[in-house]
Amino acid sequence: MDNPAKPGHLDAIDRKILSELQVDARLPNNILAERVGLSPSPCSRRVKLLEEAGVIAGYRTVLDRAALGLSLTIFAGIRVDRHSAKRKKDFIDTILKMPEVVACHLVSGDVDFLVEIVVTDMAAYEEQVLSQLLAIPELRDIRTSFAMRTYKSGGALPIKQARFE
Repeated sequence: MDNPAKPGHLDAIDRKILSELQVDARLPNNILAERVGLSPSPCSRRVKLLEEAGVIAGYRTVLDRAALGLSLTIFAGIRVDRHSAKRKKDFIDTILKMPEVVACHLVSGDVDFLVEIVVTDMAAYEEQVLSQLLAIPELRDIRTSFAMRTYKSGGALPIKQARFE
């Protein structure tokens, strides 16, 4: 990112910055700079360029689901009726408004969407989510799997493989 003429280029320092920020986005700039081998001003400029380019999309706090009593994770494979642009958009708009939905992916295979849902327990899933899902007119079929234990969630992206486009 040193060379604005090459917007698709992430050099080794950019990759180090991204790796460090994925581990701790609250790192003070002077410590980040030291870890990636830069002085603070160039490090700050690079972070700003990565933000402006959209490589760094934002910063957030990662919360512990279990500590908040959100101990049930459901993966719902959903098929929708009649594939039209409007029906797909209506379905997506409805799903994205549900606060229990933490991820939604358009997928290939036996289902159209894979939705990750987080709730306190099975009763909450049935009361809050399943009733909302079943009310969606575009919904054709829903197949659910429940996470029995989570070993990794929200992991860091593999920066070494990243290509900035």
